[in-house]
Amino acid sequence: MKIVSLVLKLMPEDASAVKSAIEPIPGASVAIDSGDGRMVVLLEDGSDYAISDSILKVHHIPQAMSVTLSYEYSDEALTLEEN
Repeated sequence: MKIVSLVLKLMPEDASAVKSAIEPIPGASVAIDSGDGRMVVLLEDGSDYAISDSILKVHHIPQAMSVTLSYEYSDEALTLEEN
């Protein structure tokens, strides 16, 4: 399992367009929309897509002025240790 959070900077008037662009991205959801041009997006991995592809898709949203990786969690090391 991998979980990533991204912080986006955008113009406040572009929030609905950014949310609409995030909805079809696999594993992506808007966790926080501050209303002042900051948004937190959560990404979770899945069996049929790579989380890195979802991150890149968020980066390519035209209205997103900046995208910063804020948090990353992976339990893959725990799985390797158990085996």
